[in-house]
Amino acid sequence: MASGLFSDLLVIDCASFIAGPAAATVMSDFGARVIKIEPPGIGDSYRNLFRLRGTPDDLDYFWTLDSRNKESLAIDLKQPAAYAALETLIRKADVFITNYPFPVRERLRLRAEDVTPLNPRLIYASLTPYGEHGPERDRTGFDTTAWWARSGLMDMVRATPDTEAALSMPGMGDHPTAMGMYSAIITALYRRQLTGEGGVVTTSLLANGIWSNSCQVQASLCGYELTGRPPRGQRGAMVETYHTLEGRAFILTTTNPARDWPLLARAVGHPEWLEDPLFATPADRFANQGILVARLDEVFRSDVWEVWRERLDRGAVTFGIVGQVSDHVSDPQVEANAMLPEFADGYGLRTVDSPFHIEGETKFAPRMAPDIGQHTRQILEECGLGADEIEALAG
Repeated sequence: MASGLFSDLLVIDCASFIAGPAAATVMSDFGARVIKIEPPGIGDSYRNLFRLRGTPDDLDYFWTLDSRNKESLAIDLKQPAAYAALETLIRKADVFITNYPFPVRERLRLRAEDVTPLNPRLIYASLTPYGEHGPERDRTGFDTTAWWARSGLMDMVRATPDTEAALSMPGMGDHPTAMGMYSAIITALYRRQLTGEGGVVTTSLLANGIWSNSCQVQASLCGYELTGRPPRGQRGAMVETYHTLEGRAFILTTTNPARDWPLLARAVGHPEWLEDPLFATPADRFANQGILVARLDEVFRSDVWEVWRERLDRGAVTFGIVGQVSDHVSDPQVEANAMLPEFADGYGLRTVDSPFHIEGETKFAPRMAPDIGQHTRQILEECGLGADEIEALAG
């Protein structure tokens, strides 16, 4: 990575799993050099997460996604020589990212007060489950517990009030939280450009979860008592999910029913519904929404998704298919916007791009995630260690 927007930045990823490391991944997409610190032998625990899902082969898709472009330095930070090598890197680095629990940081001397004196221009980025302060600052947590469950999202995202709360998908809260961490880092780098000084930036899974659920949280702050979603057929026919002939699901959405109701009636081939007294006014449609939902169910089940997509598009109706993961592999819209770039180093694979572009700046074609300690000897040599010292640390 010889050039790029962030090609002059050195980022130390001294974190684990997803939210912290993924912030470094985004920086690497724009050319930053990212050195991943992980324990020798076993590596980051994230490397084995995919096996817990019963994946039958050895292609670690989690690691492939979130550790692309990085260099792996596998050292035991409990060893004085290994910690000294890390200190050498910190003195040269621009960003240090960690999400280790505070007791672990204290034992390994990775707290902000341990690290920042080594480099006054360093941005120390700290990510926690529940925040830097308070009675839960030392609690462990993942996005399932701190972002999804604790924020209230898990409680509110149900098909009906009596539906069992759903588990989140892997990384569902981690990747948005990573963007919060990335934003904090870039803001601090801008401040450093103005002042010449580094500093500490923080975020948490809980803070990002509350932000993701902030419309509902703000309602509560304003004194509103929110209830769960009403059952299907009681929440408005134009904000509902329907199924086509072959069983594909899609959702209609409107913020202006008075404007959009005629568009929908015409798009589904029933302009006579506009004269039906059951649906004449918004109040009528609300009172008879169960009847309208049943009619739309029958209409949409009469033909396949491709037909309905074309008709709803032509009719200027706002809708969205309930996508399946495999849809993205051959989606022309995804392809047109380069959301799934190919790895540059001949593996015949694609990956998921970070979710923004900057006009005039070219992202780097992703490089495959490293093996455990793949770059250890090279990096230790850069740190000034001799052959015997490197052998002792790298094994």
